[in-house]
Amino acid sequence: MGQIQYSDKYFDDTYEYRHVVLPPDVAKLLPKNRLLSENEWRAIGVQQSRGWVHYAIHRPEPHIMLFRRPLPQAHRQAAAGGAAPK
Repeated sequence: MGQIQYSDKYFDDTYEYRHVVLPPDVAKLLPKNRLLSENEWRAIGVQQSRGWVHYAIHRPEPHIMLFRRPLPQAHRQAAAGGAAPK
């Protein structure tokens, strides 16, 4: 059984992102046409802190799960060029 691999986090002005690569034996458990809830992705062994949402399916590589979560307000302001609150 292979291991689940986690990407480094990357972000835009609104969200923090990461992708999770599932080994074939875990990937075959994924439903084909819908996103997973937090309870569902935790049940197949994906481990990450709270707040992550499975937001998209990349059809060419369905074994790669795409996750995002909102950036904290301070990070959004800094990314937009504003000053972060103190």
